[in-house]
Amino acid sequence: MATPTLPNAPTLAQRGRNIRRNALLMGEVQGQGYIAQALDIADVLAVAYFHAMRFRAEDPAWEGRDRFLLSNGHYAIALYAALIEAGIIPEAELETYGFDESRLPMSGMASYTPGMEMSGGSLGLGLGIAVGMALGLKRKNSAARIFTLFSDGELDEGSKWEAIMSAAHHKLDNIIAIVDVNNQQADGPSKQMLGFEPLVDKLEAFGWFVQRVDGNDLDAVVGAFDAAMAHGEAKPRMIVADTLMGKGVPFLEQREKNHFIRVEPHEWQLALSALDAGDQP
Repeated sequence: MATPTLPNAPTLAQRGRNIRRNALLMGEVQGQGYIAQALDIADVLAVAYFHAMRFRAEDPAWEGRDRFLLSNGHYAIALYAALIEAGIIPEAELETYGFDESRLPMSGMASYTPGMEMSGGSLGLGLGIAVGMALGLKRKNSAARIFTLFSDGELDEGSKWEAIMSAAHHKLDNIIAIVDVNNQQADGPSKQMLGFEPLVDKLEAFGWFVQRVDGNDLDAVVGAFDAAMAHGEAKPRMIVADTLMGKGVPFLEQREKNHFIRVEPHEWQLALSALDAGDQP
């Protein structure tokens, strides 16, 4: 497990809420950021880091760790929020997000940030890197897994499908990939830009163990991660996570969706208040 289960440890729901809050606080620092994506993927990150993955917060480069590869580098604000919640990055660094010399640049950079396993920006590359890492871990007889997150827009990239084919060919059962299907990319709704359905059938035809879940239903996400880790066949595992951009902040959930949701200066505090209100019993 990622961290020992301690008395009074936060629940996964609280972890997800804290990840969303961290992301909003960083967005407020710059007045911008891919905040809708951070809100939609927070539950998946909570389950990955606080239920599934093995890591040491005090030693992010520990050889026995599970690796998390962020293929969609513009989601860096979401991963930073999770790394802060995990104690890998100090909370005080929230206020440095996006500034020169910060360890938290707008797009993920492995050379800058503890816990960031690959540099992002150019899309479609994370799964190919995961294949290489997974092969290397196999040769080392390591029990570590590779977790990798990518966006539905990356399904437009030929390199992604090459990696999907390669992972199955090499029987890389140490890869657990998650695709965030929020149906939005820079030029419009993902399914209108380049249709990828029926996605589960396609991935299964390529030789993957595939599950499709509501990525904002924590119980479903936990079940999917558990099934992926327990699956007995020698094949890579894919979780197709259908998510809602802006999840947890009702007025952002309802806002017209686009790749980069505009948040007005006065709305950051409204968003934090809405998140806190939704956390009340």
